[in-house]
Amino acid sequence: MLETLLLNFLFLLLPILFFVIFENSVKFVNKPLMAIILALSMILCMSYPIHLESGFIFDLRYIPFIFVSLYGGYKYGFLLLIVLNIYRFVIGGEGFVESLLFSICIWILLSMSKVEFFQSKARNRIAYAVFMAFITMLLYLSILSMMIDINREFWTLAVNALLTHVIMTMIITSLIEKIYANTKAREAVVQSERLQLISELAASVAHEIRNPLTVTNGFLQLLSQSDIAPTQKSYVDYSLLELNRAESIINDFLAFSKPQCEHTENTDLKVETEYAKNILLPYANMHKVDIKLSFHNSLRKELDTNQLQQCLINLYKNGIEAMKDNGGVLSIDVSSQRNSIILKIKDTGTGMNQDEMSLLGKPYYSTKKEGTGLGMLMVYSTINKLNGKIEVESKKGIGTTFTITIPV
Repeated sequence: MLETLLLNFLFLLLPILFFVIFENSVKFVNKPLMAIILALSMILCMSYPIHLESGFIFDLRYIPFIFVSLYGGYKYGFLLLIVLNIYRFVIGGEGFVESLLFSICIWILLSMSKVEFFQSKARNRIAYAVFMAFITMLLYLSILSMMIDINREFWTLAVNALLTHVIMTMIITSLIEKIYANTKAREAVVQSERLQLISELAASVAHEIRNPLTVTNGFLQLLSQSDIAPTQKSYVDYSLLELNRAESIINDFLAFSKPQCEHTENTDLKVETEYAKNILLPYANMHKVDIKLSFHNSLRKELDTNQLQQCLINLYKNGIEAMKDNGGVLSIDVSSQRNSIILKIKDTGTGMNQDEMSLLGKPYYSTKKEGTGLGMLMVYSTINKLNGKIEVESKKGIGTTFTITIPV
């Protein structure tokens, strides 16, 4: 029994080992690949069941099934449901119909809890996965008790099955959460170093470029007002437009490189959020966007209010522009949770896919044709200087939610 148990543990570790080995070339959150590897792990667990001395056998097929359904969602959970029952049919034996109905019930139960699962903290996700493994085996044993005599051998099976599923699920889920936390921490360090480097470059270069641009702009304006041919005047006007655009980009660079220490105030963010809202109200009305602000925060933070206002204006403006075709609602919610201020900015616009979200905050990346990406770079830089974090949730055609957490 012990040898088979350890072998099953190795089968369950296969997905973890794969991502540890190939984490530099494969994204950790790769749902199709995760589902395929865990389906293989499930098949191996079913192929090598655990034999008890009492004559009962059981396997760990539902542990990979639980992982995929919780972390991957109901679609990939349904894929494993099909694989599980096809392989169960291939294995043969009695109880196929009962196994099919039971697995469908477990899949429905797991699919209903995905939203609450992802909204929980890592510790709660581990506890929830363990709880689901326990409930799954408890239901299975309850059904089995109606079909066979309840004796000492049955209780031996029950204890072994429950303990094995609970312990294995706890170990594997803890490893998954640890790898996920390490990946996020590494990304945060890389992003922080990138922001620091760009900030230093921006500060040293922007001022040098701005002076000749100002002089050029002045002479072109004088030339535009002089008596020149219409064709030449149009060339000058185009040149002025491009110079103004270049100056706008340099201003973004200067705002980005500005240190977070010049004019700090102790604030609860109420004034800053309302100021940014009022600034953009005409712009929102022009695009038929309704701005709704909800404030429920009692915590205060010492910060540069000017930079935070610019950060909020950039986020609000991006949300409005995501809804400029059909209008919509920009929802802003400020609340407190423990020792952090939580700011949520939600739009009902075009949304983004996973690849677009992964590039947010990187230099010169923008989802807008005319965008430079420096606005979002300034947002990430400002929040990074406050030791805060930004989380993005988005779906194509549904909208985007920015959740900013600022510790106090």
